[in-house]
Amino acid sequence: MGLDNTSSSEGFILVGFSDCPHLELILFVVVLTFYLLTLLGNVTIILLSVLDSRLHTPMYFFLANLSSLDICFTTGSIPQMLYNLWGPDKTISYLGCATQLYFVLALGGVECVLLAVMAYDRYAAVCKPLHYTLITHPRLCGQLASVAWLSGFGNSLIMAPQTLMLPHCGYRQVDHFLCEMPALIGMACVDTTTLEALAFVLAIFIILAPLILILISYGYIAQAVLRIKSAAGRKKAFNTCSSHLTVVSLFYATIIYMYLQPANTYSQDQGKFLTLFYTIITPSVNPLIYTLRNKDVKEAMKKVLGKWGAEV
Repeated sequence: MGLDNTSSSEGFILVGFSDCPHLELILFVVVLTFYLLTLLGNVTIILLSVLDSRLHTPMYFFLANLSSLDICFTTGSIPQMLYNLWGPDKTISYLGCATQLYFVLALGGVECVLLAVMAYDRYAAVCKPLHYTLITHPRLCGQLASVAWLSGFGNSLIMAPQTLMLPHCGYRQVDHFLCEMPALIGMACVDTTTLEALAFVLAIFIILAPLILILISYGYIAQAVLRIKSAAGRKKAFNTCSSHLTVVSLFYATIIYMYLQPANTYSQDQGKFLTLFYTIITPSVNPLIYTLRNKDVKEAMKKVLGKWGAEV
């Protein structure tokens, strides 16, 4: 597969929602609002995790990693989206498209593995409470987080160049608002069966394997919760895990549809709205999901705000 010189020199045109121009201004306001909420919510979680010693635990270490991931993910895709929604120029340079594709693939993979790591942390907290601090010691937490980040970027290092090397026979229009792998594969003018097979095999390790580990972890957690006799104990265990389960459900529902189906059955219109969902909505609601029912975070926020108010 050779590189298409036309695409390389002139870049691509992100069609996005240009066929519905009346929606673009509305989408610009919506996307910008959610982007600002994403930055505010996730930066707050990172700062609280650093500033409050009560949050120096494995759970909040992984949560800070997830918040950092969401900030990087949205910042790598939303500014270009806002630029294309704002005016008539829908172009993106070849380098910009390559960079966007690499980071979208990489950070999506990181989140899959990181959610599995967080499920293991919840398993240790609920099923092995007496040995929790010994099991999830700082060194292991750092190693598990490193595995998540390296897995995602390693997967992208394989798939992004292969996708970009597909010839497009001069065709520059990407029927999407992001340089995303399914859309770029769909516009290729050659048989992509081999690449799709490779993508599916890698997806088994990056998407399905972490999901299976999450389901196994929560199977053991469910058994442990059912053995708890007190209603207060069951409620505490449920609150410990419900936020993570909600995030897993929101993320995997969209990512499986996007990356575990053949390109010839991929619906561009559905793909666009699902991409909007996991690109702007999920990262913005993650901080809310993890904080609304979390007393530790609420108290840490009051403490930090109280100190800030006293200094002012």
